[in-house]
Amino acid sequence: MKTEKPIQELLEFSILNIDKPSGPTSFNISDFIRKTLGLRKTSHFGTLDPKVTGVLPIALNRACKLTGFFIKHDKEYVGIMRLHKDVELSKIKKIIKEKFLGKIKQTPPVKSRVKRIEREREIKKFELLEKDGKDILFHVECEGGTYIRKLIDDLGKELGSGAHMLELRRTRAGIFSENDKEFVNLYELEKSVGDEEKLRKILIPAEEALREIFPVVEVKEKSVKKLLTGKPLFEDDLIKKEKFDKEEFIVFSKEKFIGVYKKTNKGKIIGKPEFVLQPVK
Repeated sequence: MKTEKPIQELLEFSILNIDKPSGPTSFNISDFIRKTLGLRKTSHFGTLDPKVTGVLPIALNRACKLTGFFIKHDKEYVGIMRLHKDVELSKIKKIIKEKFLGKIKQTPPVKSRVKRIEREREIKKFELLEKDGKDILFHVECEGGTYIRKLIDDLGKELGSGAHMLELRRTRAGIFSENDKEFVNLYELEKSVGDEEKLRKILIPAEEALREIFPVVEVKEKSVKKLLTGKPLFEDDLIKKEKFDKEEFIVFSKEKFIGVYKKTNKGKIIGKPEFVLQPVK
């Protein structure tokens, strides 16, 4: 039977799946949570523009170092685009099928913080759900790092009519979705402060989130101490021989999370640590 972690230990290494409202920046939300929960630091898994709403995962304290493992995963959005001239739905669908599905080239918008060089991104779904005059409700599933506002602008240019995004909501960011039982808005988060039972229900232990994206490898208890100092993982540390299908994996000793490792083939060394959850001193 699992023993329940003390709430302070949970706050030290957890993730919140926040329903971001329209208005504040992603940094504002992250900072608000830091102050509300009295944490040392927080960070978000992928920026949403101020007007964009929806799924914004926020890492707490030591979980902030996991951002790189989650941020590149696929995202899903629903939104409304406005055409500058009315265009037949069939024509728009045809252009999307020909030029805006699969691998596409995209240059980040002028206001973005990243370098404005052309990059390749994959659009897995681009569906038009409903049309009301010049306004179209759409659904997009895409590779992380895709700019939806730019996607709509580029589509408008291709149509020859012009188009811009009116509203956008992120419904999924990797394993985090608006359908998750832990999905919570800022008002509900504030209500949970000081109520341990409510807070436990919305905190996602970071190691459980990692289980969703990486294979799990179990090691012997006698190996734990040296692994927590950042030493590489050897074959002899494993409880049983493992077949590694992925480049990265996570290591546990029973219920104790050790870290994230990258596969290596250097003699008897089978993994090098990318992140180790060292004990709090």
